[in-house]
Amino acid sequence: MRTSLSILLLVLSLAIQAQERKQIHIKKTASSIKLDGLLDDLAWQGADVGKDYQQQFPTDTVKANAQTELRLTYDDKFLYVGAKMLNPGPRTYVTPSLRRDFRGGGNDMFVIGFDTFDDRTNAFQFGINPFGVRREGLLANGGAQGGDLSLDWENKWLGEATQHDGYWMMEMAIPLKSLRYKEGSTVWNIHSYRIDSGSGERSTWSPVPRNFRLYSQAHAGELIWDEPLSSPGANLAVIPYLSSAYSEVNGETANSSESNADFGFDAKVGIGPALNLDLTVNPDFSQVEVDRQVTNLDRFEIFFPERRQFFLENADLFAQFGLDQMRPFFSRRIGVSRDESTGTNVQNKINFGARLSGKLNNNWRIGLLNMQADAQSEINLPGINYTVAAIQRKVFNRSNVGLIFINKQDLSNRAGTNFNQFNRVLGLDYNLASANNKWNGKFFFHKSFDKDDTSDDYSTALRLQYSTIQWQASILGQIVGANYNPEVGFARRTNYDRLRAEVRKNFYPKSSFLQSINPGITVDFFRNEVNGTTDSEVAFNVNGQLLSTARYGAGINRTFVYLFSDFDPTRSDNTPLEEASEYTYYDFTTTFTSDSRKPFFYTLRTSLGEYFNGNRYSIGGNINYRIQPLGIISLDFNYNKIVLPEPYGDANLVLIGPRIDITFTKKLFWTTFIQYNSQIDNININSRLQWRFKPVSDLFIAYTDNYTPDGLINKNRGIVMKLTYWLNF
Repeated sequence: MRTSLSILLLVLSLAIQAQERKQIHIKKTASSIKLDGLLDDLAWQGADVGKDYQQQFPTDTVKANAQTELRLTYDDKFLYVGAKMLNPGPRTYVTPSLRRDFRGGGNDMFVIGFDTFDDRTNAFQFGINPFGVRREGLLANGGAQGGDLSLDWENKWLGEATQHDGYWMMEMAIPLKSLRYKEGSTVWNIHSYRIDSGSGERSTWSPVPRNFRLYSQAHAGELIWDEPLSSPGANLAVIPYLSSAYSEVNGETANSSESNADFGFDAKVGIGPALNLDLTVNPDFSQVEVDRQVTNLDRFEIFFPERRQFFLENADLFAQFGLDQMRPFFSRRIGVSRDESTGTNVQNKINFGARLSGKLNNNWRIGLLNMQADAQSEINLPGINYTVAAIQRKVFNRSNVGLIFINKQDLSNRAGTNFNQFNRVLGLDYNLASANNKWNGKFFFHKSFDKDDTSDDYSTALRLQYSTIQWQASILGQIVGANYNPEVGFARRTNYDRLRAEVRKNFYPKSSFLQSINPGITVDFFRNEVNGTTDSEVAFNVNGQLLSTARYGAGINRTFVYLFSDFDPTRSDNTPLEEASEYTYYDFTTTFTSDSRKPFFYTLRTSLGEYFNGNRYSIGGNINYRIQPLGIISLDFNYNKIVLPEPYGDANLVLIGPRIDITFTKKLFWTTFIQYNSQIDNININSRLQWRFKPVSDLFIAYTDNYTPDGLINKNRGIVMKLTYWLNF
């Protein structure tokens, strides 16, 4: 009996221990810290040491070979992080360049993240590599997906690193004002991970299973403060800018040029412990890099991500409602309008904007955005006001319920009606995230409103995903009404019912070169009441990873398409396929991404098979050569050969984009990007010089040029000089 009881107690004890979360304590220091990356200050001597980093790649069952020692302390103004990264053998460290906000598994790096409200969903993240190059980002949605980490957030903080024989060290000083947290809090969640380029090993301080992201918030540990935190005080930053621009347009009948100077400012105002008010007056986004073009063989609009800084902090509060390809709010709709006479998109000047976002407490987050765009009489466009309000409530352990309202309206009421030219969307989302991250999912219902009252103007979906070491499975059911119209959102298509399911098995063989093999099958069906099944795809594929960190994949796909309107599959002004025709075709695809720790690395994608009523052969990817630490020379490329029977025509579509990214120092960067796209008959040049003369203060010189490939006839060109300066008060 005693033996049985002892065994039971032992089992219960082990179960309890398995549920315990790793902890590290932080104590206030009275000693000063000289930020030099050496960890020799007196303040570090009494700090707790976070040890026993666990391997997460290639396996997750042993301690890391390259161990890390983590230390934390603080004073009235700064949170200090120190770490010593030990090497089991000689190392030549890898960095893509000296540019801030690096990312990718082919680099050496140390990263730490702070979930200051203990919700295991959102976090501030800071990273550094052995060359002292820094990165900062915001983590949303518990870090379940790759897109949940955004490195577009910018704030002032300090960091230094030093390299030594057998190890490297780093120190960070993060202003407490840069972090939003509740006054009086005593526990934060933290995650920390390290990537070692010598072995390709990835390790985490708090163990994370290898089927999850390194920054999975479900597996974060705890940071225990020695005393309740006091308020960090007021946080106000103003970022004024001055710009000067020259542009010229070369048309078939007349040429024109224009030069102008402009000014404006952004401001960041901390409100309470965890809310931030962003203000912008006469914003200018001329320094934002141009989009990378793609060959468009789709019948629907292509999605390009938001790159403008004003829209990026806490972006998940606004942008993560709905699902990919079906978002009720898409910030790139603001500042871009459509010229109905030509059918083209045109820039629409923004006069001012405000955005309030952040935490009210541990359970509530809010977001409120208002922006006013200028009228454009030449295309008969009134001044449009955009308002977005979002609120999110944490439920259960890590799940949440959110409500969003979007209003696009001409407040000038030019036509004399009460509600002239408006479009609105009201949406409810439930986001499921289990405590251990095995279950994730979403339910939403969104309804649009226009001046002309309609029915069938909603979108709803239910998605559920299950993930373990051995299995991954997901199912999605979705209904989109024929009159659903989110004008400030992104909806590729409407009027369909959709069912999508995927099952994947994970194998981790005992191999000298394979880390994982992941075969899976995916089915995806679209239908409507009138036409029945309109689109379907059945795909069987195998992907996985090598111990060298390289990735591979191959798949066989069956596609069915019903055409609602005439469509040219080449998108090259050939004879289109007829409306109401349908096609079933098969193709074979492969992809391979090489070891990015090497100076020369690449991604290669191929496709071979049928395409509508003909055939398509394609090859694409990118080639990169790293000149460490100066920068990277790369080449994006895509070639599609489409062969269709007469009279529909053939096409050879070429997209090629060389890019030179040079970082002369940690403060001076030069990027030149050239794109040739035969599909739109254009050569584009974008060159940008950036001098970061002070933290988050920059001088930009950006040059753009567009040519016709035939004869290199210039279409338009422009040059912009912009100066920004971050002022803290």
